[in-house]
Amino acid sequence: MDDLSAFGHDPWWIILIKAVLIFLVLVLLTLFNIWWERRVVARMQHRIGPNVNGPFGLLQSLADGVKLALKEDIIPKAADKAVFILAPILAAIPAFVTFSVIPFGPEVDMFGERTPLQLTDMPVAVLFVMAIASIGIYGIVLGGWSSGSTYSLLGGLRSSAQMISYEVAMGLALVAVFLYAGSMSTSEIVAAQKDVWFGFVLVPSFIIYMIAMVGETNRAPFDLPEAEGELVGGFHTEYSSLKFALFFLAEYINMATVSALATTLFLGGWHAPWPISQIWPGSNEGYWPLLWFFGKVLFFVFIFIWLRGSLPRLRYDQFMAFGWKRLIPISLLWIVAVATIRAVTLDGGVDRQQLLVIIGIMAAIFLVMFLIPERKSEEDEEPAVAGAPSSGGFPVPPMPAGGPVRGAAAPLTFREEN
Repeated sequence: MDDLSAFGHDPWWIILIKAVLIFLVLVLLTLFNIWWERRVVARMQHRIGPNVNGPFGLLQSLADGVKLALKEDIIPKAADKAVFILAPILAAIPAFVTFSVIPFGPEVDMFGERTPLQLTDMPVAVLFVMAIASIGIYGIVLGGWSSGSTYSLLGGLRSSAQMISYEVAMGLALVAVFLYAGSMSTSEIVAAQKDVWFGFVLVPSFIIYMIAMVGETNRAPFDLPEAEGELVGGFHTEYSSLKFALFFLAEYINMATVSALATTLFLGGWHAPWPISQIWPGSNEGYWPLLWFFGKVLFFVFIFIWLRGSLPRLRYDQFMAFGWKRLIPISLLWIVAVATIRAVTLDGGVDRQQLLVIIGIMAAIFLVMFLIPERKSEEDEEPAVAGAPSSGGFPVPPMPAGGPVRGAAAPLTFREEN
């Protein structure tokens, strides 16, 4: 499909079938991802993981979901009841809606009707995904605020700042894709990757997007809105039963959403991988592309799980500084480079390989400059406290009249404790 002429002609019952299938796929994919995460992390930590309920423990997620839904539903006395109930719904619904423009495959015959394996498409489909996904932030913020708890409020504020910050880097990473594809339509972007995937052509954009999508979904090592050691449970501390399950569902569907978007924009969408597409001419026809699409999505989900089982949580100020001082400037530099390459390629007159080498060297220099830590000058350094012992001792309170105890360390600051 090279244009949007294939959309908007389906009968109402085909549209209904597509919408129901997307809903069922997302719910089943969530149950599978929860089971898969527990099994993979258990394998990494030399544990067994769920293996009792159903074959290989596959029904464990369903059992946990039913148990969670049947638990007692508690609403705190200080909570704003209407907003408290609305918040998890506001977080879950956008997670489902974003999949309406994701292409799962080419045109197929469905119950005698010729239709694309995509609910709908539009000229600004990628912007639609980002706009709808950003509505989910309101659910998290309102959930934290309406609980009447300080810890929940802090978790909601952390989450809003984090998601907004990393949405900026994510949006800038996608600009290079728009420049190369010449469109913001998801189906046209997939069609533009028929020969070469953008993940190989636009490597910096791909890496920036992968970092930003982890921060956007509040997953480890960027799960600062929860930060159990500091905030008990984050924005959903006061939630229980089905409302907590909706927050849980929204998180895992958002994982699938950013993974599906990465597949669509950088890994050729539903197109078969290179060796298969060359050996098997019919690999991109019929319903076979569904296999390639979900295989790529599960690859990104595995990266989420791998990171959770490998890396410790970052400190919040380090995490925010990395987004604003590293990812966003590098994204802006890369956009200028890509725009220059596209302009020169379309107009001609300059060797493209030489231009790529020059821009690559400049990008490496800027990357090194950004990664070098800032050094404090002698004037900015804090003066040493008279009589303060060297670090390494236990923190003890100072004596009322004599200052710190000899041989003990000075009291730790909040940043050092965390």
